Amino acid sequence: MNKTARFLSVAAVAAFAAFGAHADEADGSQFALKFDTNRTRAEVATEAVVEARTHNMEPAGSRVVTYQSTADRAAVRAQAAEAVRTGQIPSGEFSAM
Repeated sequence: MNKTARFLSVAAVAAFAAFGAHADEADGSQFALKFDTNRTRAEVATEAVVEARTHNMEPAGSRVVTYQSTADRAAVRAQAAEAVRTGQIPSGEFSAM
């Protein structure tokens, strides 16, 4: 009796697991995509080429501004060193206590 009960419980678990794996619709029609278009393959390819050439990498609505500096690297370093020397900007580690 013990072997029979164990066999039936294993069979029930296996059947339940198999049922869960196949719980979708039989034909899967809810995922089917249907397209009805009158455009030709050449029109779509032309549109893709135009989009690739004119695509902007900046996200729509972004306020990204590019800035081209005309300052010399040595001059900027000298200004930073002068600001540190005069105490306008801190230098070294900051200790809160």
